[in-house]
Amino acid sequence: MARIDLQNIRHAYAPDPKSDADYALKRVDQSFDDGGAYALLGPSGCGKTSLLNIMSGLVAPTEGRVLFNGDDVTARPTEKRNIAQVFQFPVVYDSMTVRENLAFPLRNRRMKPDDIARRVNEVLDLVSLTALADRRARGLTADEKQKISLGRGLVRSDVNAILFDEPLTVVDPQVKWELRASLRDVHRRTRTTMVYVTHDQTEALTFADKVVVMYDGEIVQVGSPADLFDRPQHTFVGHFIGSPGMNIMPASVDGAAVRLGQHSVPLASAPRLGASQKLQLGVRPEFVRLSATGIPATIVRMEDAGRYRVAHLDMLGMPVAAMLREGEAAPAAPHISFDPAGVHLYADSWRVDLGGAAQ
Repeated sequence: MARIDLQNIRHAYAPDPKSDADYALKRVDQSFDDGGAYALLGPSGCGKTSLLNIMSGLVAPTEGRVLFNGDDVTARPTEKRNIAQVFQFPVVYDSMTVRENLAFPLRNRRMKPDDIARRVNEVLDLVSLTALADRRARGLTADEKQKISLGRGLVRSDVNAILFDEPLTVVDPQVKWELRASLRDVHRRTRTTMVYVTHDQTEALTFADKVVVMYDGEIVQVGSPADLFDRPQHTFVGHFIGSPGMNIMPASVDGAAVRLGQHSVPLASAPRLGASQKLQLGVRPEFVRLSATGIPATIVRMEDAGRYRVAHLDMLGMPVAAMLREGEAAPAAPHISFDPAGVHLYADSWRVDLGGAAQ
């Protein structure tokens, strides 16, 4: 197992980059603690797979260093980093049985046959492949083959880290839930450093102890699932995390209040702001209240999500979502107010500490 440190990582796929726009990764400084379970979360094209491949050695960074337990491995090839990597699509030997696929990396390390058999049986049970153990991979479904890939990543107990690149994309939704739970169980038992790339917030929030949110080649927040929901440090995090995401509204500040048109929303304190900053108010739908007083709005549509409903409204020409609890009725002529506990102010997309400056 290893602590992984990424220091001043920048990467461009085209030669001779001139500006930030030329870099797929603009600048990344991030540490992954020994034994931690991390998710790299973000939309397609944000740089998360590039970052994972730099950790594994498949890609050499344009700038910066990669350290494993303080040892600089930036120039070290993948096979010398002692990591396991599971890719988005299955990588298996079709001519081998499931059992042989899992045993192959252990035989290469000259483990004793009895130890190989014991470890393979453990992993077969873990990824629910025991019944298929002696079937050749060629005749299996895509999700069964991906289970083999997961098993190959998990079968070695001596790795520095296991890196997962959207490993459940081709897996059936029900099996996906079971495998996520299995991976969490494996991590609890082995405390192997795990880094899991996904664009699916549910996967990230249910797998990881800490989620690393990426946007446009940068890390915009690292935190627990609760941190990301309660205190999104960037408007992208507020918008991307949650279903529906945070309401983001253009605003201005007047002392200790935010102005939305002619209406005022109180803040905990007057923020310190720089000149010419773009200001936005952020409020999650859970903290939007519909009542007979407040800012007038019009319901555009209602969305039934089972245990709650989401009201999509037009407020001062801006779309706003409000979450209604089970049994809560929407007023015929709704007005909007905001629970102060859920009000956030953003300056140039970054959260403002209402006791200080933009973070």
